[in-house]
Amino acid sequence: MAQPGNTPPKAASGRVRGRFWWLKYVVGLALIALLIVEGTILWPKLSESWRTLTEIHWGWVAACVGAQALSLSGYASVQQRLLNAAGVVAGHARNLSVIYASTAMALTLPAGQVFSTAFTYKQTRKWGATPVVASWQLAMCGVIAAATLALLGATGALAFGTKVSPITMTISMIGVALIFFGLRYIAQNPGSIERVGHWVLARYNNFRENPADRGMARWSEILTQLDSVELSRTDTVVAFGWSAIHRVADVACLGFACWAVGAQPSFAGLLIAFAAAKAVGSIPLMPGGLGYVDAALITALTIAGATGAQAIASVFVYRMVSFVLVVIVGWIVFLISFRATRHDDAEMAIEFERRQQPGA
Repeated sequence: MAQPGNTPPKAASGRVRGRFWWLKYVVGLALIALLIVEGTILWPKLSESWRTLTEIHWGWVAACVGAQALSLSGYASVQQRLLNAAGVVAGHARNLSVIYASTAMALTLPAGQVFSTAFTYKQTRKWGATPVVASWQLAMCGVIAAATLALLGATGALAFGTKVSPITMTISMIGVALIFFGLRYIAQNPGSIERVGHWVLARYNNFRENPADRGMARWSEILTQLDSVELSRTDTVVAFGWSAIHRVADVACLGFACWAVGAQPSFAGLLIAFAAAKAVGSIPLMPGGLGYVDAALITALTIAGATGAQAIASVFVYRMVSFVLVVIVGWIVFLISFRATRHDDAEMAIEFERRQQPGA
């Protein structure tokens, strides 16, 4: 209770205003003014894009949807082939359902890639994959997808007439190849690195004054799990083939979206626009790359020969199919197939997080 003559604290009557309380209002008004100015400047382009959309060719939109479905099916086939090589039997439908659900997570949730990867890891573990095999499959899928995207971008640059440094291209391709074949060699010849691992662990334990055999059993367990992977040359070629179908079908989806609104970008420009959008989209600023991916696509398609209005309309159609439609289907698949929780879900999530930590 306040004593007579004492001034009650200001906090009791309300929060004290800071020195720059007015700054948020100034920023808000500035943003509103900026949007009004940009809307006024862009209105002719936006109205023209709207007229373009009202004259849309629905046959090409249907082809766009079909191409996107083929793209996701191709990626599911990559995952299925790698799991089969490790002795994990899961049909195409099960792999495809995981791809749709994980893609929806990656496109909509904050830090979506983390949730998507953990979800895929959890499902493959339920199918019988060991922790090492589940992690190996995720790594191999990422390497194969990166390799096919790099090849697609290089093809577009060469077709467009852009000078590509032979040294840069060679180093990039060699780096991807070394990662891929390194993982493949380890999976096929786990025994050849057993002595190397024991030597490294022995030196580490000696340096940290740990027991001499610390980590040896875990290392042997990892090699035993990798020994179940038999990634043959046929498996490798088929996996890369399905990854190529995944990428080419996605490019076709973008091309069909352009044709749906009457745009005719060059083939090389289409490849560059796609590769640039995927590269920009790898920056996790917003779910699905909203805003900056669209800007990259519009800019690249304009350079490739589409008008500004056509580029905006093309990107709208492409993103409605590859983003909105895929997200809707993905979450429906998740709610139908994966909504029910099991007692091991939390354990697998903890296990996945532990395996991502350095030294795990």
